[in-house]
Amino acid sequence: MEIQIKLAITRMLAAIKSGDGQIVAEAMAELDGCLEQERMTLHPQLVHFLENRSYAKALMFLGGETDIPVGVCGGGRARS
Repeated sequence: MEIQIKLAITRMLAAIKSGDGQIVAEAMAELDGCLEQERMTLHPQLVHFLENRSYAKALMFLGGETDIPVGVCGGGRARS
């Protein structure tokens, strides 16, 4: 599922850059579906990023980065 999420985020970010609203909407719907379907099996921090539509942070998390910037919510550190 994490691979599917990573691909959807990558596709969405590329569509934002190119101004393709249809692809952005489709990718967001796919991400919402992944979250709804797999919420209980996903890492809690990834769930947090997806719920808050922090897709850049979710992509960093999925890439294994540990220095993900803290947002307005004051969240903790990346993966433990």
